[in-house]
Amino acid sequence: MRAYKSLQITASAWKGIMMKKILSTAFLLLIRGLFGCLSAQTVDPDPSFNAVQADPVDTAPRDATQIGQIGQVSQAGQAIQRKIKLAILLDTSGSMDGLIDQAKNQLWKIVNQLAKAKDAAGRDPSIEIALYQYGNDGISVLDGYVQQIYGFTSELDELSEKLFALSTNGGAEYCGTAIKKSLVELNWSDSRQDLQLIFIAGNEEFNQGAVNYKTACHLANNKHVVVNTIFCGDYQSGIRLHWQNGASITNGKYMNINSDAQIVQVESPYDNQINQLNIQLNSTYVVYGAQGSNKKRKQIKEDENAMMLGTANMTSRTLSKGGRAYRNKSWDMVDAFEEEDFQMSSVPQTQLPDTMKTMSNSQKLAYVETKKSERLDIQNQIKVLGKKRADFVKVERAKMSIESQLDEVIISAIIKQAESKKYSFE
Repeated sequence: MRAYKSLQITASAWKGIMMKKILSTAFLLLIRGLFGCLSAQTVDPDPSFNAVQADPVDTAPRDATQIGQIGQVSQAGQAIQRKIKLAILLDTSGSMDGLIDQAKNQLWKIVNQLAKAKDAAGRDPSIEIALYQYGNDGISVLDGYVQQIYGFTSELDELSEKLFALSTNGGAEYCGTAIKKSLVELNWSDSRQDLQLIFIAGNEEFNQGAVNYKTACHLANNKHVVVNTIFCGDYQSGIRLHWQNGASITNGKYMNINSDAQIVQVESPYDNQINQLNIQLNSTYVVYGAQGSNKKRKQIKEDENAMMLGTANMTSRTLSKGGRAYRNKSWDMVDAFEEEDFQMSSVPQTQLPDTMKTMSNSQKLAYVETKKSERLDIQNQIKVLGKKRADFVKVERAKMSIESQLDEVIISAIIKQAESKKYSFE
């Protein structure tokens, strides 16, 4: 009996020892497996600055719950709004007055094209534009004669105001520095699915300054940003001065324009009617916030600036205000109301318009909804007239001999590069 019990104890002990060994072995195998997986995740070496790096559209199948991917669905099942981000870098050295005039005259044409964009699912992307100047002696040499005029914004009156204030002044044109500063300072998206474009325009050598343009364009590739170059002069001269090479590094487009060409604005029989609708449109803005009144004044001022450049230019601005790219959520309650995180109760009573200060919450909501409805009706009228105007202008421009200008080359590049990201245009 004792021998039997002793054998039982020995067998039990042996079983315990074997179980420990099995568990230990399993644990070691698990650890080795984990380290094996980690060691397999190598980091790609940096490519040469001279290499042309394509940013292909990723068409691999995805789980619809992945964030920021082609499915455009968040983990919470909500559609993710894709983005279009556009940075315009203008040479404001002494010889570039014509370029600045073209930019002032054609900003709203570019905005109107962006407003037509739809993603692959037919949704409206968010649209933001930034503006830089470079090559101006009025900017510190410590900044490489480069200055951010306005960062990414959808509140385009602010950007227009700054654009109209630009003036030329001598300078050294450091394109590499301008590109790098815009890449470092601006809030670019991390998603390859968003359309992110730089347009840099100027007329001197592309390879001047402390920052090599190839280094800057390599950084653009890393940030999924396409650099498009616009040489103000002869096409072959731009190639010789490295403007084409700068664009090729990011698979961007090299273009040239005559910055001193006469600006052609085609008026139409629909312009006066469209611009009368602008007056009605302005009445639908519900000003709020500490800066609301000041920003409303800027809206009126930029109407005046546009009209100073002619009826056709004012019409282009009105068409922009009637489109999706013109948004003023920081001071207009109708636009702000479209934001998910906006709360009417968060606006202090003192920062409401006089007409709303004595209203109950339900009355405030009804008032904003009424203004929204009025705006949509006016915008629809503008849209119908805008299509008629576009048909008229197309016929008239076909009769003219017009040199390529800033708006045309930018729009052509936007369309081509947007389509590569599966955007379409209405």
